[in-house]
Amino acid sequence: MLTGIVIDALDVTRLERFWRAATRGRTGGLALRFARTARPKTDKNRLHLDLSGGPDWRSEVTRLLELGATRADIGQGEVPWDVLADPEGNEFCVLRPGHPGVRSDSGLVAICLDVAERDRGVQSDFWQSEAGWHAVEDHDWGVRLRSRADSPVALVMGPPAAPKRERNRLRPEVTRAGREPGEFLDPAGNEYHVRS
Repeated sequence: MLTGIVIDALDVTRLERFWRAATRGRTGGLALRFARTARPKTDKNRLHLDLSGGPDWRSEVTRLLELGATRADIGQGEVPWDVLADPEGNEFCVLRPGHPGVRSDSGLVAICLDVAERDRGVQSDFWQSEAGWHAVEDHDWGVRLRSRADSPVALVMGPPAAPKRERNRLRPEVTRAGREPGEFLDPAGNEYHVRS
């Protein structure tokens, strides 16, 4: 079962404090766990988090900037959401009202995994099996999985896939009884953690 996200951090205390405040503690029951690293971020992440901006999304973006986020340009162009980065440069999006699939006015609403079009079916099948979540939407833009029909958080997979040059700083974490714990790779080479 997908139970959390592991985030590499140069300063664990600072990043944990940021994300606790950024999500307002609303993570849909998923744990955000922080792992100390000495390696600074250098590339666009293949996995990022989406937060709901709520009806007053402009104020929410301002609040996040005051918490230590910065605006980020990853080549997104004109899009109906705001792209920010946490204090260590990890990209995340703030979704505006009316964004498809958003089921909450605040907090974590999506875990977004870059998936190349050619890998979409394999990745969808893999993550449905590994995470125990089920596909609730399958469109030309990607696939959306949820743990249950009314879950506020979705795992969204779709293109474009950022080139994989180094270990991902954000990684899904699954809990599986009887599985050997450790770090593994999904079919597209993305790291994920298993806890037993």
